Amino acid sequence: MITNLFAFALAALLEIAGCFAFWMWLRQGRSWAVAAVGVVSLIGFALVLTRVDAGFAGRAYAAYGGVYIAASLVWLWVVEGQRPTMTDLVGASLAVVGALIIVAAARRA
Repeated sequence: MITNLFAFALAALLEIAGCFAFWMWLRQGRSWAVAAVGVVSLIGFALVLTRVDAGFAGRAYAAYGGVYIAASLVWLWVVEGQRPTMTDLVGASLAVVGALIIVAAARRA
């Protein structure tokens, strides 16, 4: 389970960084090179997520969703300088608990 959580965390970092690169390119007028870095990051995301030990892609993606939500709030705080609200934290906590339930149940199946 720890290996899966590490893969989810790395995938989230790569996906958020890739999408943020496109945000900067399209919304902040950054260079096309920023978008190119985003493409590479998103390819890395897809490759890492396929390394998750899960019998079905849909279950891996569902579990990853909780980690992605929490990682997005860390990104919001660390990179964008916006502190998450209490409702952000409660929602992310629920999503992470859901992800852990999915991963734990999948291991038993």
